[in-house]
Amino acid sequence: MIVPSLSLPQDELRRITGAYCYEERMLFFLLTLGRPGVEVVYLSSAPVDPATVDYYLSFLDDPGEARSRLHMINLGGTGSGQLTESLLRRPDLLARIRAVLGRTADAWMVPFVVSEHEERLSALLNLPIYGPATSLSSFGSKSGGRTVAEAAGVPVARGFSDLRSLSEVEHAARALNPASRLMVKLNNSYSGLGNAVVTRGEGPLSASSTSFSAPDETWVTFAEKIAERGAVLEEFIEERPLHSPSALAMITPGGTCHVIATHEQILGGQNGDVYKGCVFPAAADYRAEVRECAGRIAGALAERGVVGLFGVDFFAVKTDAGYRVLLCEINLRLGGTTHPFGAALLTTGAAFDGHTGTLVRDGRPKYYVATDNCASDCLLGRTPAEIVKFVNDSGLGFDRDSRTGNVLHLLGAIHSYGKLGFTSIGDSPQEAADLHDRTLRALCQPA
Repeated sequence: MIVPSLSLPQDELRRITGAYCYEERMLFFLLTLGRPGVEVVYLSSAPVDPATVDYYLSFLDDPGEARSRLHMINLGGTGSGQLTESLLRRPDLLARIRAVLGRTADAWMVPFVVSEHEERLSALLNLPIYGPATSLSSFGSKSGGRTVAEAAGVPVARGFSDLRSLSEVEHAARALNPASRLMVKLNNSYSGLGNAVVTRGEGPLSASSTSFSAPDETWVTFAEKIAERGAVLEEFIEERPLHSPSALAMITPGGTCHVIATHEQILGGQNGDVYKGCVFPAAADYRAEVRECAGRIAGALAERGVVGLFGVDFFAVKTDAGYRVLLCEINLRLGGTTHPFGAALLTTGAAFDGHTGTLVRDGRPKYYVATDNCASDCLLGRTPAEIVKFVNDSGLGFDRDSRTGNVLHLLGAIHSYGKLGFTSIGDSPQEAADLHDRTLRALCQPA
């Protein structure tokens, strides 16, 4: 059962265009219907366009048969509230879900993120969650991530954790002399939207030149969030070039850890720290180091009882001896690199090669570039069916023979927001990048 509820800080969600359409990012799980006997229950706040469902099933050998094992259940709304919280108030839908789950003894819930709402749903349905318990969620905070990194022997930027007021942040800043630029991060935030870069002046931080990653943020609103969520203060890493690789890892209920992918993050925004997309895999110069550090962090989390899929973000800094990798943060949830990796893995039928850090199908590695942020006014008012047809007619769709091409997502955001995402898969890094660029140009050109 797929539960893509965005049970996250709502103030930051409101800053993401078409945020509740992001429930559709987990639709790649429909591709698991290609495995005989698998049934999928997919929950959503609003109905998913039938053309979008048809699109994902079209990747399978027998879409009609696969459809018989798919159960799309929606709350009939407009996607304006948290899915799981709303579902808990719908006994009719809970009964419908129980009826589907009652046909199997082997079922589990895959949530986007685990909150108290997902745990309550799990208890009501007697359905285990593949994800970290909320009692362990602190390990996914900025402060908790630094603690885990220390236990795992993974370096972090110089700084302080568990700061609970602007006054504490000020004291920590004075202790970080002589750093002239600092990064303040809210404990629980995502996509870089809880960050502030401060260039210190003579007075307090609140009077210093500050660049907030989130639009319309001020020190007044930011201080309130520090008091509510806590924060970390870190020395701003000045070395350039500064790379931002990440890793995907999984921990099984038995405690076995696997690092299943590395990526190069594509970042943008005011401070260059807001997630926009990714390239698979991370650069060869530091890919092995990223995997090793992610593996150590996964091991430390497994010892603490964490299970599930999660992401780990890093900084990679060039030194005379090679590259130094530092932890940026741990995201104990499905992140922006999860759906591109899932889509590429399931459409190509490739397997992750731990020696090279690539996906390999029939001896040939696969590469991809992905975005969540293809946006253009010319897409406004278009339907998922129109865009799918346009991409396929333009020769940009997925070719099942070569196992290359585009896999689209966020199709539900096209009509109202003129926005979608896609993963461009190629047999070389250049082929994937070229396909990605051609697709961006084709989708964003005026009608």
